[in-house]
Amino acid sequence: MCVPGHEPGTGWRGAKVLDPYIPLVLLFALALGFAVFSVAIAPLVGPRRYNKAKLDAYECGIEPSPQPVIGGGRMPVAYYLTAMLFILFDIEMVFLYPFAVSADALGMFGVVEIVLFIATVGFAYIYVWRRGGLDWN
Repeated sequence: MCVPGHEPGTGWRGAKVLDPYIPLVLLFALALGFAVFSVAIAPLVGPRRYNKAKLDAYECGIEPSPQPVIGGGRMPVAYYLTAMLFILFDIEMVFLYPFAVSADALGMFGVVEIVLFIATVGFAYIYVWRRGGLDWN
């Protein structure tokens, strides 16, 4: 049964139901077009002068060799500790953003919670600093 003035595929008052999705579809089409264009044009405009140095494997500034470089190929633990500390403090600081956005709505409860949170992060920072975790030898 058709309602007068109402075409199939349209919502109330003649507005199309899928109209809000048109910008999203256009964005995806633009991104796909840019990706395909970049991959297709790269061999045509890219450098063509390859030499032995450009074709060699390169990682972390160390020349690849069949023999281990340091102590049986072990990496110093300081690399891993530094990475873990960076992730730890970085993620903790991400929790400050929601507080900054909704500080008015949280009121005094939010202030107390954020002070406790910053104190915890500060104690962790002081502990790591005193233990020498931030010293790079």
